[in-house]
Amino acid sequence: MLALALLLAGGAATGCGGRATTHHKPGTSHEQASGSVGTLLTATDAGGHRFREVPAEGAPEVQLTVRPDSEDGWNLQLAVKNYRFTPDSTGGAALPGAGHAHLELDGRKLARLYGPWLHLPAAQVPEGAHTLTVRLYADDHTAWAVAGKPVEGTAQLTATATAPGQAGGHSHGDTPPPPQAPQSEQADRTVTITVRDGKVSPAPARTELRRGERVALRVTSDRADTLHVHGYDKELALPAGQEATLTLTADRTGLFEVETHTSGLVLTQLLVR
Repeated sequence: MLALALLLAGGAATGCGGRATTHHKPGTSHEQASGSVGTLLTATDAGGHRFREVPAEGAPEVQLTVRPDSEDGWNLQLAVKNYRFTPDSTGGAALPGAGHAHLELDGRKLARLYGPWLHLPAAQVPEGAHTLTVRLYADDHTAWAVAGKPVEGTAQLTATATAPGQAGGHSHGDTPPPPQAPQSEQADRTVTITVRDGKVSPAPARTELRRGERVALRVTSDRADTLHVHGYDKELALPAGQEATLTLTADRTGLFEVETHTSGLVLTQLLVR
């Protein structure tokens, strides 16, 4: 009886304060305002994430640097201080100086970042002057804040029409660039998914894979969104009305959800054996 009681007590402790999970529990939202770090404010960002305020001394900091890429678009670097990226605990309780970042273009979310570097393709940036913003979030999706303001960094970017093959612009010339082989041709399995009017087609199901296989996720969404593969922590921006493909190697076993961030839809589950 004593051994059974100890076992049950240990299980309860793990459930409440154990290692954070890499996916959301059924029936819960993205933002689980858990953890006792800082002060949870009523103010929110544009996406509805509440601010988690911490003292200025020792608070997370971020600066954004944008550099043109020699082939296409721009390379973004996040220089952080008092902060570390923790992709393996996303969805868990807020931990001091830890979490992930969101990238926004003129206030519209483009992607979630789990590291200091990101390549931004020119196709995702309309012509003209724009403001890029990176904002730091905790594992429970609350936004880190100091003195009532979110911890973020900004940079200016101007996209211009250029000749095909030149960096930082769009290709509007009469001569199209040389065709490239689709990413899905390099995959062992291809999963094609369509999101329209908040519905997923075909209906979400499990995609079974052998460890080491490469799978291509081909997704078309009628609204701009972000694709996220939990566990593997892979993300892909989904432009409205355009097919986007994410190819990954299933080198980890387990069950991993594939979902959209803005609409919060489960697209499929990857079962890797």
